[in-house]
Amino acid sequence: MMGLMTDLDFICFHCENSMSVTLRCEGKGLMTEECPRAAVNVPCPHCGGINHVVFEPKGTLCLVSEFQNPFRQWEPSLN
Repeated sequence: MMGLMTDLDFICFHCENSMSVTLRCEGKGLMTEECPRAAVNVPCPHCGGINHVVFEPKGTLCLVSEFQNPFRQWEPSLN
């Protein structure tokens, strides 16, 4: 299986501090003509907020947004 190391530098969505991560991408999709996109959730070492990062395995950053937890539990109103 083909593997690719990718370095990404970006700004935290929550606190706007700079961050850097190194990711290892693997899979059959890396061998296709069109560049696939991948996503990873990265916690910020400064504020603890989780960044949802969408990127191309070749190193192009596409989007940094707030992580939306699909299993978040709502708290009842005190009213």
